Amino acid sequence: MIGSAGGWTIALACFCRHYAAFKEGSGQMSRHTSQAFTLRAAAVLIGTVLASGAQAAVPTEPETPNVATLASPNPGWFYVRGGFDTAGTQIVDSATGKMVGMVDTSRTSDMAVDPAGKFYYVSETIWSKGNRGTRQDLLSIYDANSLKLQTEVSFPGRLIIGAQVNNFAISPDGKSAYIFNLTPAASVNIVDLGKRKFARNVELPGCAGLMPIAEGLVSVCSDGSLASLNLSGGKAEITRSVPFFSATNDPVFDAYNYSVRRKEAVFLSYTGLIYMAKIGLKPEVAAPFSIQAAAGLRPGDTKPLDVNWLPGGRQLTAWHHASNHLYVLMHIGEFWTQKDPGEEIWDVDLSAKKVVKRFPLEDHIDNIEVTQGDKPKLFVNTGKNDGYILDLATWTLGPKIGAIGGGIIATVEAP
Repeated sequence: MIGSAGGWTIALACFCRHYAAFKEGSGQMSRHTSQAFTLRAAAVLIGTVLASGAQAAVPTEPETPNVATLASPNPGWFYVRGGFDTAGTQIVDSATGKMVGMVDTSRTSDMAVDPAGKFYYVSETIWSKGNRGTRQDLLSIYDANSLKLQTEVSFPGRLIIGAQVNNFAISPDGKSAYIFNLTPAASVNIVDLGKRKFARNVELPGCAGLMPIAEGLVSVCSDGSLASLNLSGGKAEITRSVPFFSATNDPVFDAYNYSVRRKEAVFLSYTGLIYMAKIGLKPEVAAPFSIQAAAGLRPGDTKPLDVNWLPGGRQLTAWHHASNHLYVLMHIGEFWTQKDPGEEIWDVDLSAKKVVKRFPLEDHIDNIEVTQGDKPKLFVNTGKNDGYILDLATWTLGPKIGAIGGGIIATVEAP
């Protein structure tokens, strides 16, 4: 504290008296005279303030450094990536809208949360000289409470792409990390998290996206099938389901939703077909239904120049597991506008196969995610790093949260 309010008042009065006297005696000021006067007046002002501050200063407690610890991950938190131009993953409490911590992630990394809530895992690629030099592919392990780096595990290569929804996963028991790779054939790097060392690389030709199951992984393939990778034995075994979509005519989005605990997934196609699947060594995909038809509109199609409500965005769906509701970003456009941001949020009751709510958006939204508690909230963000929290109990949109991150969003499953 420099001085009291009274000290500032005295200083200002002195400044005004000096200025008035100067003006009365000289009339007009040249540029050099004005500068000289300004310096003298500033000296008077500072001297008066310091004098009054010496009399009115209030003793303050000395600042003491401290180290805070973060609570363990919970279903009420959002993990918001900074986006392509901003590093870091901000941890946001949905109850307050406040940031409670940040995990160190670069734009070319992927993050996953330990199922036991003890660690944050970051799959990343760095170079010894920033943008060149020796390349290092690492799994960095951070303590979930202190956010301090625990160790780094090297592994041979990863697909250099950041913040994809399903490129990095942890096994349900928390013992293995699965990192998608493409060199040039698709494969999976497996890290033993108990020993904290690279275990092996397994080929996964023609497939991408990782859904961990007890026996291994399930992945989505370019021929429209689901590939099950059985890792429980000594040798990896791959089996494929019957194709359920056409990658040429109507692909499904790679940002699909998967529940490890329910062993179920929800896929959405570019035209708006919703597929629900049971995930395991022998996946079962149910017959799809049209999201437009579920809203009382005509279904989407692939005809050129045919304008309709269609799904779009980067992370465009959020699935609340307990209520079995899917929240989808929708926009008006034609086929192949799947990257256009959302103009509305559609609330789909998957059990009833019906759209029960349409919520218009003032800002166009790229990403959406939902907390998994009994009072779910949505987090949405824009390409400008602005975010909003939507209370689904009242469908009330909270105030804009600036500079919160424009990348993908993650939550953890409810226990």
